[in-house]
Amino acid sequence: MIGKEYPAEKKMTVDEKTGKVVWQLTAGESNNYHFYFTDNSFTMEKREIYFMSDRASRIPEVYNLFRMDLETGAICQLTDEKAGIMPSGHTKTPDSEFVIYVTGNKIKKLDTTTLKSTDIFEEETGIQLGHPSISPNKKVIGLARNEDPGLYRGGNYKGFKEQMYAVKRGWITLVDLDSTKAANIYEDTHWLGHFQFAPHDSSIAMFCHEGPWNLVHQRIWLLDIINRTVIPCFRQAEDDCVGHEFWTNDGKIFFDNRRKGHDGTITSDKKQAIINYPEFGQIPYIGMADRNGEVIKSIPMPYYCNHYHATNDNMLLIGDQMDDLVLISLQDDKAQLKTLCTHHTSWYMQQSHCHPTFSWDNQQILFTSDRSGKCNLYMVEQENGKWL
Repeated sequence: MIGKEYPAEKKMTVDEKTGKVVWQLTAGESNNYHFYFTDNSFTMEKREIYFMSDRASRIPEVYNLFRMDLETGAICQLTDEKAGIMPSGHTKTPDSEFVIYVTGNKIKKLDTTTLKSTDIFEEETGIQLGHPSISPNKKVIGLARNEDPGLYRGGNYKGFKEQMYAVKRGWITLVDLDSTKAANIYEDTHWLGHFQFAPHDSSIAMFCHEGPWNLVHQRIWLLDIINRTVIPCFRQAEDDCVGHEFWTNDGKIFFDNRRKGHDGTITSDKKQAIINYPEFGQIPYIGMADRNGEVIKSIPMPYYCNHYHATNDNMLLIGDQMDDLVLISLQDDKAQLKTLCTHHTSWYMQQSHCHPTFSWDNQQILFTSDRSGKCNLYMVEQENGKWL
């Protein structure tokens, strides 16, 4: 029920490996996970987060939107969609003024003050809606839409490679938030995804050619919203395996290049889903590119993390290794790693991926783990105003 309050489930734990205080924010028999790391669950300048939970549903993994006060731990239900919100189909403004989400074949806008949802787009049959992104001026949303090949997608990346080969038409679509008018501004012959507006410029965005990293020839593309033209970001060569790109807070494009023979996946067997025997001998690196797609910095990364997120000055990363969260200092353009805490997630579904994310002020790190059997939210805080 919209507006229903849930008592705090927050409790303090001490990590068994590092002794670090880790706050478990959710508990019980429900599944809970935070927004994708490119969106950020935290509200800027407030001690609160927005997250997804199936606690209000009769059927497990039918998710709705909730808000938590991080001081008290109190939880409030914000939506009550009977069909649930698509797990990869939600985003919000940094100040949490409104949330955009996908339910069924509709995209809706939620006013987080009135808790009223309005329809802004309805999809036709045969098309899959992708992850939405809100322009910085809050006037439009953009997303990738793709033809639906009717393939099964499941845990441990089942159907991932098959989907890449099956999808032959994809569109980048903009939806006007005032008039709800929609327009396709770019069409491609690939499976498109990861659409993201630049953080401070509504005229530029990026998207990707989706699929196993070792099979995608050119992952990251930059889109000029006004001229409707695209350019490649970091022109890939044969041995490049690139992904998990995101805009840094100062408007750079961060990407992970794992080099030859890595498909960018991880399964509950702690292996890759597509490649059984990855090739070695090349050192992975992380890169940063400018809005023209030119790489301006690359740093060798001799550690295996599945996702990265950066502080506002891009000098510190949080990454998720197989069982641990690690802090990676980039001072002097050299990666130096320190274990923060364990996470012990299963990696089975996207909802159980850690996706560690810094708060807007970099003072907290939020992540998800199903180490207890259910997906739950965990948070680590700075000590004495610093991480290292």
